[in-house]
Amino acid sequence: MIKFLDLHKINARFDSQFKDEFKHFLNSGYYVLGEGTTVFETNYAKYCGTKHCIGVSNGLDALILIFKGFIQLGKLNKGDEVLVPANTYIASILSIMEVGLKPVFVEPNNDTFNWEASSIKKHITNKIKAVLTVHLYGQLADNEAVLKLAQDHNLLLIEDAAQAHGAENNLGKRAGNLGDAAAFSFYPSKNLGALGEAGAVTTNNEELAKVIVELRNYGSEKKYENVRIGVNNRIDEIQARLLDIKLHFLDADNAKRRSIAENFLSKIKNDKIKLPFYDGSKNHVFHLFVVLVENRKEFMTYLLGNGIQTSIHYSKPPHKQKALQEFSELKLPITEYIHENCVSLPINPVLTQDEVLKIITVINSY
Repeated sequence: MIKFLDLHKINARFDSQFKDEFKHFLNSGYYVLGEGTTVFETNYAKYCGTKHCIGVSNGLDALILIFKGFIQLGKLNKGDEVLVPANTYIASILSIMEVGLKPVFVEPNNDTFNWEASSIKKHITNKIKAVLTVHLYGQLADNEAVLKLAQDHNLLLIEDAAQAHGAENNLGKRAGNLGDAAAFSFYPSKNLGALGEAGAVTTNNEELAKVIVELRNYGSEKKYENVRIGVNNRIDEIQARLLDIKLHFLDADNAKRRSIAENFLSKIKNDKIKLPFYDGSKNHVFHLFVVLVENRKEFMTYLLGNGIQTSIHYSKPPHKQKALQEFSELKLPITEYIHENCVSLPINPVLTQDEVLKIITVINSY
């Protein structure tokens, strides 16, 4: 059986390093916001090309803290509207609503699955104060054009980079350094995945970084002195240490993902399958390889019968979720079509060449 994602096999590559690091962690006697957190934050900021990285509890909290930070700095006010891709994972929407802001849904391009500046522009009003761009499935979202649009209209540009660790634009700038601030998730399935929950905020904004450092730790500037109404959204020290080990292998793992994707794109020949767009650059790290196919259930059953697991990202769009009933009347046909017909194929750095070839052969016979 070719698993959709074999996390044990992915992490087994680091078994001895993890065990050594755990001993250091255990012997340190410092288990919250210790040296491991500082080292990872420093290294991940350097990797992304930003001045600051603040480790937090998960990707959703990273987004929420960014919005809270900008509210505290007076850059946003409750009731302001935020543009967001309609086909994103619901976490993007939840982060906006959690802090009293209002999401405005924008349809994606049906080839790239990401939005375009031309579509965003149509939705800009005097109520819009920020743009939450999502690098969905690991592909940068028309970044240069979206950034220029945000700057031209004096809007904050926030990256939901939860799936795009290491993706680079044409200027060599990485996800996390393409706007005013960025949120990362290190959920175990991500290209840079922890062994539990973890996330981070990256930014070049000194004021925002200071506020988020305080907010994540009970609003504390120093121990027992609370300057803000904060929360407990700290990154777990052991997760930071393990992430720092894996960070050194991220570029190589992303290169392997791109190589597999290029194999799929060049060798899958089946008119029933719509393959994803890819321009051949480093702007895509293929967190997911998503195809569109009508009669999805039949296709997935066929693949499983041939020993290939698949998944769906995501089966229902945010505006059709029960939790967001207030948006249920929106007409978003492109988004709905994608969610009704998308299938994620296995793609990860531990897939063997034989497994890749089997996936291609089985799909071509569908």
